[in-house]
Amino acid sequence: MAEWTFLTNHAHVMICVAQDPNIRLRDVADRVGITERAAQRIVAELVDAGYLERTREGRRNSYSLNPGLPLRHPLERQHSVGEIIDVLAGTPA
Repeated sequence: MAEWTFLTNHAHVMICVAQDPNIRLRDVADRVGITERAAQRIVAELVDAGYLERTREGRRNSYSLNPGLPLRHPLERQHSVGEIIDVLAGTPA
């Protein structure tokens, strides 16, 4: 039987960033269970779509979530990403 989860890796990455804006992508990859390259790709997609903002701080990046953006799927479009992250991350987005 194939393993699956209710949330996508994109959602898992946003949860990690909401919990720790200074998290390293290596640590995101470990927590989500993906490669570091996959974490980089997902973060780049989330930045391009406006869901995350990346700020360079010295040699490291810091990330912030844009909680006001709507979820992408038409069934959930009436909800913001911040609503979901608040519930799942246990911290205000």
